[in-house]
Amino acid sequence: MAKERMLQFVTVNREMPEKRPANLRSQDFHEIYREFAANKATEQASRCSQCGVPYCQAHCPLHNNIPDWLRMTAEGRLEEAYAISQATNTFPEICGRICPQDRLCEGNCVIEQSGHGTVTIGSVEKYITDTAWENGWVKPAKPEVERAESVAIIGAGPGGLAAADMLRRKGYQVTVYDRYDRAGGLLTYGIPGFKLEKPVVMQRIEQLEASGVNFVMNCKVGEDLSFDAIRGQHDAVLIATGVYKARDVGGPGAGASGIVQALDYLTASNRKSFGDDVEAYDSGELNAEGKRVVVIGGGDTAMDCVRTAIRQGATSVKCLYRRDKANMPGSQRETQNAEEEGVEFVWLSAPKGFTGGTTVDGVIVQKMRLGAPDATGRQSPEVIEGADYVEPADLVITALGFEPEELPTLWGVPELAVTRWGTIKADFRTHATSLPGVFAVGDIVRGASLVVWAIRDGREAADSIAAYLTQPASVAAE
Repeated sequence: MAKERMLQFVTVNREMPEKRPANLRSQDFHEIYREFAANKATEQASRCSQCGVPYCQAHCPLHNNIPDWLRMTAEGRLEEAYAISQATNTFPEICGRICPQDRLCEGNCVIEQSGHGTVTIGSVEKYITDTAWENGWVKPAKPEVERAESVAIIGAGPGGLAAADMLRRKGYQVTVYDRYDRAGGLLTYGIPGFKLEKPVVMQRIEQLEASGVNFVMNCKVGEDLSFDAIRGQHDAVLIATGVYKARDVGGPGAGASGIVQALDYLTASNRKSFGDDVEAYDSGELNAEGKRVVVIGGGDTAMDCVRTAIRQGATSVKCLYRRDKANMPGSQRETQNAEEEGVEFVWLSAPKGFTGGTTVDGVIVQKMRLGAPDATGRQSPEVIEGADYVEPADLVITALGFEPEELPTLWGVPELAVTRWGTIKADFRTHATSLPGVFAVGDIVRGASLVVWAIRDGREAADSIAAYLTQPASVAAE
């Protein structure tokens, strides 16, 4: 019976949930995709070929059991589908919304390779978990046995929260420390609502609190509380701070007002969505309304910025990227959404400097061409001499990526080993650092990466921490 429900890809075409029209969705910060109807989710899930070697699962960092929960969905067994999804993923409703499925599970779907169009895995995953929340199937963790050992987690982003969830399920006492006033990290303040509406994140935070996770907010480690004090209060520590130090754009005029960093800009916008008073937004400093906006960068953060600027009422929004569209690191789906909403991409362009003196009024743009491949295999951009021009701009947003803060110096722990890139040096299997009982996960180890990788790291580290706390002598001796 199960097989009859599946393998429908030959007769059923791939369909995404309906996308709200660009002229309407660009007026607000609500998610742009409508919900799947039950019959449509069932139909799309039934397209799965149930192949013997599921490449979708193999290319998912969490190795989610995708074929099984697609089959459960096709058969209308949604509570079972959710249970399978939740077994390997702490936040399936978040991954269903923001994972670059085109580069991961969907991009490696077998029927996609055969020309039939991939299964809409991300949309079905979102549908399953949203349905689970609506029906009350998502429950706070209730460990069978409470343990006395406590774990400190520094950073309330996806890696830290995933570890907190798994550790509470094992019965450990968990305290999460974070510099912000709300938990979630970039899920809360970095990703705009049109990709991830904030109630979706907040309901998970509330679930963790109901599970017994203690949150200490507005706490800057190294200032409000020392790292040594945290180590002294807990039996193990997990560092999950992420990377927040923005890369400098440089060039003449780079210090002018009107040139802002992407995270500052996105955080101000997201705070407004919570109803917060944001002086820098209200003053216009971090608000694109009525301005000619230029965003520098080609990753997902740049896409978040250009699409936010459109919604804030910018008169024009242009994105400068030094390579061409084919070599852009951001999601092609996000680039298409941005183009639909009125963003203009200026390919093979890079900033050389800025005009306007103390207040920016333009970007000096160098035109580029692609030369020989670099060490990664991508063609390196080369400057075309004599092709510079000035792009008028009232607001310039730099989205050139993030680097790790110097945690050993900031926290006064020089013995915490870091790599030559400044990321924390941690064992790739156990996530253990050079300090006994201290572990690290996510971007502070990997460098800027995907949310799904941080979730995987957090879940793995929870297992390692549990092993350390139950067998400290043997683990410390390894």
